Amino acid sequence: MSDYLLSVLLGIVEGLTEFLPVSSTAHLRISEALFHIDLANGYWKMYTIVIQLGAILCLPVYFRDRIAKFLSTFPKGERGDRAILTHPLSLVCVAFVVTALPAFLLTKIIGKHLESLYIMGSSLLIGGIVMWIVDAVNAKWEEAGSAAIGSRIHTWQMENMILSQAIWIGACQILSAVFPGTSRSMSTIAAGQIAGMSRASALEFSFFLSIPTMVVATGYDLLKSLRGKGENAIGVTHIDPHGWVVLAIGFVVAFIVAYGAVAWFLAWVRKHGFAPFAVYRIVVGAAVLAWATGILH
Repeated sequence: MSDYLLSVLLGIVEGLTEFLPVSSTAHLRISEALFHIDLANGYWKMYTIVIQLGAILCLPVYFRDRIAKFLSTFPKGERGDRAILTHPLSLVCVAFVVTALPAFLLTKIIGKHLESLYIMGSSLLIGGIVMWIVDAVNAKWEEAGSAAIGSRIHTWQMENMILSQAIWIGACQILSAVFPGTSRSMSTIAAGQIAGMSRASALEFSFFLSIPTMVVATGYDLLKSLRGKGENAIGVTHIDPHGWVVLAIGFVVAFIVAYGAVAWFLAWVRKHGFAPFAVYRIVVGAAVLAWATGILH
């Protein structure tokens, strides 16, 4: 298989899975193993970072109108009922800080887990079960709507979030950093639902939180790689024209596919919920564990 076609396929995998609650990290690692990509090769490690950045950069473009409105109404909010610490942009920053510091301190542990199929399979499986249960508990209240009396859902829009919800979601996101396969999207969505948020508001906050989280994480890794620092890093001067084209293809494909996935996912969740993704996680997680233990060899 040519590197160009391989780059297109990996870009599609990244674009489809980055924002769905199925773990893009696990799917990329599985795909790279199936295509026999040498993960010890510094170039392919950097390639993974580049296509992740391509996918994440679709969010500022997709939500450009919402972001502009948030910026123009800071700090009081559109309805004038927000404060500096409770404005949606502030809550995103709070959740990011809660996640970032512990994740940075646990960098070495995270690095060791990234290549473990056992951890990825277990995280996919357990995360799928948790997501299924949480979504099922909230399902009847989602159907009843905001007018339902006694509903456990009390936050139907991201603009109505409170500080404690942001802190809780940020803390839960740490799990996705430490255990690849958990999925950043899954952990933040499930955490939001547990904290009384609707599917749509939890999903939207997950998207906004992923912007600073993933831009900083991937940007930091990419900078280290391009400067030739760290294990198996590769400097800019070591990339030939062919390598730059392969990177560009993966970046563009990931961006385009991710943009479409975000639009589709928002529409789907409002009507159908997360159960199909939970089932998918359980099936894939079980398959990965079987593969890792040699059952599928």
